[in-house]
Amino acid sequence: MRIFLHAFVLCVALTFLVGCGATKIDQDVSFKQEAGVALDSRYKIPPAQLLVFTKTNGFRHKSITKGVATLRKLGLENNFGVVHTEDSLQFNTETLKRYQLVVFLNTTMDILGDRQEAAFEDYINNGGSYMGIHAAADTEYEWPWYGKLAGAYFLSHPKQQEARIEVVDGTHASTKHLSDSWRHFDEWYNYKNINPDLNIVMKLDESSYEGGKNGDNHPIAWYHEFDGGRAFYTGLGHTDEAYDQPDFRQHLLGGIEYCLGRK
Repeated sequence: MRIFLHAFVLCVALTFLVGCGATKIDQDVSFKQEAGVALDSRYKIPPAQLLVFTKTNGFRHKSITKGVATLRKLGLENNFGVVHTEDSLQFNTETLKRYQLVVFLNTTMDILGDRQEAAFEDYINNGGSYMGIHAAADTEYEWPWYGKLAGAYFLSHPKQQEARIEVVDGTHASTKHLSDSWRHFDEWYNYKNINPDLNIVMKLDESSYEGGKNGDNHPIAWYHEFDGGRAFYTGLGHTDEAYDQPDFRQHLLGGIEYCLGRK
């Protein structure tokens, strides 16, 4: 009896605080910061997450390691996280939901199976974003949907050399830091199956180098909305040295900001 009375008194006391027999107690819940991940001080939310995919079944670019390190550094400086993988099985519906942007960094040839392709299409259909860097255009030739998403397929390239880039749209996040023209050393791709719905931000002046095959309209960086999501591609990024250049790093950051919908 005494135990029952003690329990009754305790319940009455708790009623004034949370309600006797309550199944849920309102409480202040805050985000826990993981080691090495900075929270956005303005909104108190975790940063955006990027999945950087670098699988190759063809030519393997030595600059992949430098490219991943560059994206990680940009993330630390600009409030987004970077997860790097070469595992195609990460392309499943549940895993892709974790990321606001998937970056194909110098991928080559056939790198996803049918199930992974379907999961990635679903990811884009539901508002996900894609960014392709350089050899991302030398990827998945038997998957026409991917070619339209990336914007074009690789055709050929001459020797590495300096060329003049014409900035077509200087208002885009990826180009607003540049002047009207930019001389840059890289491996210059010629393209085929160019999607006509692209928004071109930079093109090559083929008179400034040898080996161009696309003529007066030789796009080298572009963006577009496609099948429910956003896509950005840049043909630059073959060499290690490119990732040390402030203009190129800012170009990459601007592409990321576009894909994330940041202003």
